[in-house]
Amino acid sequence: MKLLLGVSGGIAAYKSCDLVSLARKAGHDVRVVMSANAQRFVGAASFEALSGNPVLSDTFQGSGSGGIDHIEWAKWADVACLAPLTANTLGKLACGLADDALTTVWMAIPAGVPILLAPAMNTEMWAHPAVLRNLTWLNELNRYHLIDPVEKRLACGDTGIGAMAEPRDILAAIESAR
Repeated sequence: MKLLLGVSGGIAAYKSCDLVSLARKAGHDVRVVMSANAQRFVGAASFEALSGNPVLSDTFQGSGSGGIDHIEWAKWADVACLAPLTANTLGKLACGLADDALTTVWMAIPAGVPILLAPAMNTEMWAHPAVLRNLTWLNELNRYHLIDPVEKRLACGDTGIGAMAEPRDILAAIESAR
């Protein structure tokens, strides 16, 4: 399976390294698209080493293939997963905004390709009315599949719902989506 993994800018980005490693061990080909904020937590070199593929992090970086990267990468995928999905990236998806490599690829994913979302954010952010509205809107599109966040102690010290699901659970959801 060809897995397109989107990584947005939250502390849970480090868990996505484990997700890539697990997916590769399971025999999947993985490409990673990162937001600029994700690179503040984990470098592209880590994902390149773990996936064995280049990382797309700049809408205009160009692969030298002569094609349009965000379209080619979107068409390449058998399944796509955004992990972690931050409140910011969730809002962009809900509003149809495509202002970076991550969101331009996500907006170009063909119909029929399963798209999984693994949110990670503070409990209060997860419960915010705007986040709930955005989740409802995406659910109504019948295009996105939510991997619920879990309850635990969060990076900020709070305890509650908002932690990204464990990589092995995300991989299981990815494998069952296809």
